[in-house]
Amino acid sequence: MEKKLSIFKKKLTRLSNSENTMVTEKKEAVEKEDAVAKAEAMTECPKCKQTFKKIVIKENMNVCIACGYHFVISAERRVRLLTDQGSYKPLKCKVDFANPLEYPDYEDKIHALQAKTGMDEAVYTCVGKIEGYEAVIAVMSSKFLMGSMGIAVGEKVTYAIEYADRKKLPLIIFTASGGARMQEGILSLMQMAKTSAAIEKFNLNGGLYISVLTHPTTGGVSASFATLGDITLAEPDALIGFAGPRVIEQTIGQKLPEGFQRSEFQMEHGFVDQIVPRNKMRETLALILKLHCKKSK
Repeated sequence: MEKKLSIFKKKLTRLSNSENTMVTEKKEAVEKEDAVAKAEAMTECPKCKQTFKKIVIKENMNVCIACGYHFVISAERRVRLLTDQGSYKPLKCKVDFANPLEYPDYEDKIHALQAKTGMDEAVYTCVGKIEGYEAVIAVMSSKFLMGSMGIAVGEKVTYAIEYADRKKLPLIIFTASGGARMQEGILSLMQMAKTSAAIEKFNLNGGLYISVLTHPTTGGVSASFATLGDITLAEPDALIGFAGPRVIEQTIGQKLPEGFQRSEFQMEHGFVDQIVPRNKMRETLALILKLHCKKSK
C-alpha cells in the first residue's frame, strides 16, 4: 500500500513539474511576442508626418530622427537621461488626496493615472547629480492630467524649492502644464502664490534656479514659478504662454504672427535665454552648474 502511494505521489510530482514547465514556456512565448510587437510598433511624427519604429524614437531620447520634433517623455526617464548613473533619489513628499469641490469621479481618475504613469501626481521631484554637480530636480508630466497644478503639485514643487534652500543646492524645474487644475477650484489657483513665494525666498537666500520650459507650459504654471528662473531654457518648438493662441485670436479678433508663443518666438523677444534640444540638455545644465556651483564630493 505504501509503495502504491509513493508511486502515485511521484506521478503527481512529475505531472506538476510538467505543468509548471508548460506554463513557464507559454509565459516566455507571450513575453517574446510582446517584445517583438513593441519592437515592430510604429509611430507617426506629428511634425514631418514620417513613420518610424517607436523603439527608434525612444532610443533617440523621444526625438524624431528626421525633423527633431520632441515627443513627450516620461518624467522619470528624463531624470535618468539627465543625471549621473545611480545618483538620483526621489524626494519624500507624500500629499494626501483632496477633492475640495467633491468633483464627480475625480478620485477614480487620479487612481487610474497613478496606475498608468507610475507617478503619484503630475510632478516628479528628486535630488541627483549632473556630471558631479548635485541639484534638486523637479519634472512635470503632461501625461498626468495634462500636468495641471492642484494642491498636491503645488505642495511637491514648494517642498522641492524649500529643500533646495535648506541644503543650499541649485534648483532645476522642467515645466509642462495646461495650467491650474479646475477640479480643485480656487485652491489650485492659490498654488501660484505659494510656489512664487517659495521661489522668492529661495532667490533672496542666493539660490540658483534654472527653469526649463517644455511643451506645453501654459496657464497658472507659466504665470508663476515657470517664468521666475534666474536662467530660462526651453526645448525647441515648445508652446509657452498663458492663454492659448486660439483664445487670444478670438479675444483680440486678429491673426497672430507665425510661430507666436513658441520657444523660438519667445527667445527672439527676450523671454527665453536659450533653446536647448534634448540631446544637449545634460551638457548645457552641467556647464551652467559648473559656472555657478561647487562640485559635490
